[in-house]
Amino acid sequence: MTATMMDGKALAARIRAELAEEVRALGGVRLATVLAGDDPASHLYIGMKHRACQEVGIEPVDRKVAEGISQAELLELVDELNADGTVDGILVQSPLPAPLEEPEVFARIDPVKDVDGLNPVNLGRLVAGEGGHRSATPLGVMTLLREYDVPLEGARAVVIGRSVLVGKPMALLLQAANATVTMCHSRTRELAEHLRSADVIVAAVGVPGLVKPGDVKPGAVVVDVGQVRVGDRFVGDVDPGVAAVAALLTPVPGGVGPMTIASLLQNTVQAARYRRGDLALAETPR
Repeated sequence: MTATMMDGKALAARIRAELAEEVRALGGVRLATVLAGDDPASHLYIGMKHRACQEVGIEPVDRKVAEGISQAELLELVDELNADGTVDGILVQSPLPAPLEEPEVFARIDPVKDVDGLNPVNLGRLVAGEGGHRSATPLGVMTLLREYDVPLEGARAVVIGRSVLVGKPMALLLQAANATVTMCHSRTRELAEHLRSADVIVAAVGVPGLVKPGDVKPGAVVVDVGQVRVGDRFVGDVDPGVAAVAALLTPVPGGVGPMTIASLLQNTVQAARYRRGDLALAETPR
């Protein structure tokens, strides 16, 4: 068996083309990004998001602030963007430099403009099975699984990772699709035993090669969210040898990464629709 590679790049391109039409119909959409400090990776990610926005006609509003900004000053900036009637979505790039406290900042973002889905209101709506913004990476994974007709109802799914950004919302979205979900993490004992029973594995811990071919049930679907730079290339949480066992596998890069950006753009357009009254926050269009 050789796994079929799930082409997130091609699917993301199709989504972006559809979003460009929607942005034109809305008469323009604006996304404010807030970047604190000088972390090179954060600057790289913000640049990628800005380019993706421009490709579909979303106007990026770039707010870079010095690393020495205080918590109060950062919250004041978020308040300013919340009140700005020309801004449809707000994204605060993570991680924030110490001593800034991310939870308080994310909680301050207007839930309607919270395109990262990290405000407690949106997280609570996810837990309750109600509409609202979803974290972009798990949302992108679910879109990929639908694209490849992966049967989730009654399936056994294992999520490795318990972050608020990926692991926890991923598990909840899979549960909402009627999968039976086991959440594993860095302290899980006998991880391989959990993995061998899984029909679907989502690995999101940032540990290169954590999931080995012998850990995977033949014919399983494996989604690799991990992306770590090793030398001059990026590698994922899944050993390449898993391709000889799995039925479907996401490549790194080119699998989940493009879908994360596409989902962020979807959330931004969704925020614009919320603000224009085309859609209620309690509704989930996707």
